[in-house]
Amino acid sequence: MENILEKIAETSSFLKSRGFDNADVAVVLGTGLGAFVNLLEGVQVIPYGGIPHFPVATVEFHKGQLIVGRIGDKKVIAMQGRFHFYEGYSMQEITFPVRIFKSLGVKNLLLSNAAGGMNPGYKKGDLVILDDHINHLPENPLRGMNDPAFGNRFVDMSRPYSKALNGAIAAASAALGTTMKTGVYVAVPGPNLETRAEYRQLRGIGADMVGMSTVPEVIVANHVGLPCAAVSVITDECDPDNLQPVNISEIIEVAGKADEALSRIFEKMIREL
Repeated sequence: MENILEKIAETSSFLKSRGFDNADVAVVLGTGLGAFVNLLEGVQVIPYGGIPHFPVATVEFHKGQLIVGRIGDKKVIAMQGRFHFYEGYSMQEITFPVRIFKSLGVKNLLLSNAAGGMNPGYKKGDLVILDDHINHLPENPLRGMNDPAFGNRFVDMSRPYSKALNGAIAAASAALGTTMKTGVYVAVPGPNLETRAEYRQLRGIGADMVGMSTVPEVIVANHVGLPCAAVSVITDECDPDNLQPVNISEIIEVAGKADEALSRIFEKMIREL
C-alpha cells in the first residue's frame, strides 16, 4: 500500500509541475474515439511512456498520451488511450490514472467506450449514457490492502454514475439535436467477442450493451469520491438470432463515425458545467 501511495505522489508531482493540476474535467477516450482532443485549445501532450509509473497502452488503435488543454474557461485533461484487463494489466494499473486524477484535483470524470448493443432498440452508431452497470470482470480494483486515504473500503454503488453529470450530458445532446439513449453496461474480460449463447445470457441478466472497460475506473472513481459519467458508442448489433461476424476494423470505423458527435456533446457539456 505504501508503494502505491509513493507512486501516486511521484506521478502527481511530475504532472503538476507540467500544468496538469486542478482540471475541471478529465476525459478518458475509448476505442476509436479521439476527435475530442482536436477541440482543446493550448494543448500540452505527454506520452504515457514519459510519465513516471504510468502504464503504456498496448492496443494499436489507442494512442497512449495524456493531454491538457482548455475548453472555454474550463481546464481539461484528456486520456487518449486506456488500459484493459485483457492486455494483462492488473486492476491497480488499469485504475491508476483515476487515482492520479483525484490527486491532481480533478473535479469530474467523463469516460467513453465502444460497446456491443444487445438491446434490440440499439443500432450501430447510437450513443448511450450509462445509467448503471454489471461487473463480470474476474478481479476487483479494490481487492487487497485499503488505505483510509483512498476512501471507505466498502464503497456504495447504489448510483455509480453521477445523476448531475448524466443530466448535463443529456441536456448538451438535446441542445445539439443528437439523440442520446440510456442503458445498462456489462463489463466482460475479453478480448474475444461473445457467442450467441453469451449474448442471450448477458441480455437476460439485464444488460443493454457489453464491453471490456470502464467499470474498473468507475469503481475507483466512486472509491475516491470523484463524480463520473460514461457514454457508450454502439459499434455492433448483437442479436443472437441474426448474429453476423464482426471484426475490430469495422468496430473502429463505426466508433470513428460517432466520434465527432460525442466529442461535440462533451465539449458543450464541459463549457456549461
